[in-house]
Parts: sequence; C-alpha cells; structure tokens
Amino acid sequence: MLLPILITTAWLSLIIGARYLLVAGGVWWLLWGRANGLGRRLNRDRPSRRLMLHEVRYSLLSTPIYAFPAAIALEAWKAGGTKLYLDPAAYPLWWLPLSFVLLLIVQDTHYYWTHRLLHHRRFFAWAHAAHHRARDPSPFASFAFDPAEAALTAWLLPVLAFVIPLNIWMLAVLLTVMTASAVMNHCGWELWPDRWVRSGPGSQFITATHHSRHHTHMKTNYGLFFRVWDRLCGTDAMPPEKAQIGSTTTAVP
Repeated sequence: MLLPILITTAWLSLIIGARYLLVAGGVWWLLWGRANGLGRRLNRDRPSRRLMLHEVRYSLLSTPIYAFPAAIALEAWKAGGTKLYLDPAAYPLWWLPLSFVLLLIVQDTHYYWTHRLLHHRRFFAWAHAAHHRARDPSPFASFAFDPAEAALTAWLLPVLAFVIPLNIWMLAVLLTVMTASAVMNHCGWELWPDRWVRSGPGSQFITATHHSRHHTHMKTNYGLFFRVWDRLCGTDAMPPEKAQIGSTTTAVP
C-alpha cells in the first residue's frame, strides 16, 4: 500500500507544483511584467527577484507535504474506503453546490483559527515566518509556507473525504478557486473596484486589499475566503481608501 501512495504523491507533487508555477507566474507577468499592471497597485515596490526565489523555494517544499495526504485519500478511494465519488448523479444534484459552499466555510473556519495560532509568538518564527519574509508579497507567496504550516493545514480536505460525500470534479473546481484566490490575494494589485471591495456583497469577501493589510499589520485579517470570523473576533481591518500599503524593503522580524 505504501508504494502506490508514494507514486501518487510524486504525481500529485508534479501537478500541484506545475499548477502553482503556471498560475502564479502568469499573474506575475500580467501585473508586474507589463509596463502597466491591471487594477490598483497595492505594493509600493516591485517584488524583488530574491524575494520571489524565496517564495518559490518554500512553495515547492510545501508541495509534497500537501500531496501526501491527498495521495492517501485517492488510494483509499480506489479501494472503496472514502466518501469520494465520480458520478454527479450518485447524490442529489443540489448536494454539489451545497458541498462546495460547505467546504469553503469549513476551510475558512479552520484557516482562521490555525492562522491566528501560527501568529502566536511561540510558533511564528519556525512555523509561519517564511510566508511573511517581506511586507509586500508577490503572487508566488500564495503557497510559500514553512513545512510545519503545510503539515498543519494539508490534512483537512483529505480527512473530510473520509467523512462526507464529495464529488471529485467538485473538488477540482474547489482547488482551482483556492489557487486563484490565494494568488490574487498575494499579487500586490487589487483588480476589483474599490467601492465593491469596501461595500455591499463584495465587502464580505477577502480580496487583495484586505489580505495585503495582514502582511503590513499582522494582528489583523486572518481569514481565507470570508471576513466573517475577522469581524466576529475584532481582527478585521481595511487600509485607508486608495492608500499604498506596505514596503518590500522592510522584512518581518
């Protein structure tokens, strides 16, 4: 059983790593590689080559850590030991969007409290500092985690696959949304209109403006997708309107 898991881990590592490099690299080119980026710039300075290499290195170190629990779940699914399923008609069709939203909520809750824990002074230096190498991250920071942080967060979806019915294609969509959201929230540019980000339905979601504030004011904005936990726990904060945020020249201690 161990050999198939290791083989699947290797393949998943290649897929996850390639997806990360393609998406983060594409977003970097669109926003920083062009003469004029899209949207409103949040970072004061361009991400340095040294910073991006640091972020890529830690991201690729995290890749097999995320791949291994996923490989266990996939191999268990092949043996009929999980709740994963392929045929959308195996469960009522309304379960697909409901399970998608449910996973977003569960992930957001798990991430908020885990993220706050990682910012505790006892854990930050060895479990989360790699992600905060600079106050102004690049798109490549989206997956740049210390191994300890990766190990702490990688298990959630694989464990849920043993607990509740989850369609594999729905999970593929969810992983795509997760990747896009993480890259865009670290890209240093806000693509949504400022009014949408600060009012109405848009103000319920975490965007680059909201998460950039976390990288300059680390006691705020711990959420992943939604601002609800930050608001309930008094950690929600938005920068002044149209303000530049942070400085890549200031490293986090």
